[in-house]
Amino acid sequence: MTSPIETALFELLEKVAPGKSIAPDDVAKAIDAETWRRKLGEVRNTAIGLARQGKLQILRHGKPADPDTFKGVYRLRLPVEASAEASSDAGESAAAAPEAPEASA
Repeated sequence: MTSPIETALFELLEKVAPGKSIAPDDVAKAIDAETWRRKLGEVRNTAIGLARQGKLQILRHGKPADPDTFKGVYRLRLPVEASAEASSDAGESAAAAPEAPEASA
């Protein structure tokens, strides 16, 4: 049996592009628009449980975080293949680093 938090979380994740993430407050607002801040602890606990099961990834600074040790601001996304993540990381670092000029002899 899934909880209302799980239902809302996966419904929101279905609406974003693959590899994209959502904020936990979006999940809390989907459950209870008026007193959503009170739901943030439950959203966090549910996300940790789902991440431990491999159904969800918790992100810190855009990178997967350990669900048992992460702290601070986080986002949530569906798991992505390791090869897809590595290629997207390589593309970002290649785009961020300017190419060195060729040495002239």
